[in-house]
Amino acid sequence: MRHSSDDPLDDFTRREITLDDTTRTVRVSGTGPAVIVMAEMPGISPDVARFARWVRAAGLTVYLPSLFGRDGAYPHADEGAEVFRKVCVSAEFRAFGAGRSSAVTGWLRALARLAHEECGGPGVGALGMCFTGNFALTMMLEPTTLAPVLCQPSLPLDDPGGLEISPEELSTIRQRLDRDDLTVRACRFAGDRFCTAQRFAAYAAALGPRFEPRVLPDSAANPAPPPFFAQHVASPHSVVTAHLVDAEGEPTTRARDEIIAFLTERLTG
Repeated sequence: MRHSSDDPLDDFTRREITLDDTTRTVRVSGTGPAVIVMAEMPGISPDVARFARWVRAAGLTVYLPSLFGRDGAYPHADEGAEVFRKVCVSAEFRAFGAGRSSAVTGWLRALARLAHEECGGPGVGALGMCFTGNFALTMMLEPTTLAPVLCQPSLPLDDPGGLEISPEELSTIRQRLDRDDLTVRACRFAGDRFCTAQRFAAYAAALGPRFEPRVLPDSAANPAPPPFFAQHVASPHSVVTAHLVDAEGEPTTRARDEIIAFLTERLTG
């Protein structure tokens, strides 16, 4: 069900988790191995929560860290734009400039370690979207992270072909992918102006056959997303959330199902 109002998130346990001397709110729900679901701009929206519930229904425990915005908020245009402005100047996020990871990824790697300790299994999954898209790749520096999914990774905003990660980190991750026989899933819409074909080409050059991209036609996107996306994104963008069409046979629904199958196969066998 698609919400057009705030989501109370009352089927998630709200926890205050302190790691690396920083405390953040994390919404947790489910049983089975853990998946860290990192929200897109402007935060844990009803559509992000809907996707988390689908992951939970597949037999996994979802950890939803609150990284920006108001948890559960429906993405109104003005409120979302204000969140975007604040995050762009935050020291924890590198919105501009390629070649380095955002500082917040260190905390997220620590969350992956904690989630693995709490939930068991072979390791954890990590799924990022938009601003957090590349975070799922950087989290591969943490050995417990086994299943990374990059949904429309959009940083850096000022370099369409740039990657928000250092060359040294990329090299380390590529070696780990080869050594452990792991892959990186990624998805975007063909006409996305924030996650471009140049960016996917850069990932492919860095990761080779370990990078498994999926590009959806613009025609598959929900034509009536929430106001923040309609006014400020203005292109097909959010594959598994705001622009997903939840109906049998829809390309976005198939992409969602493939992502969840990838997570469950890697984490539960």
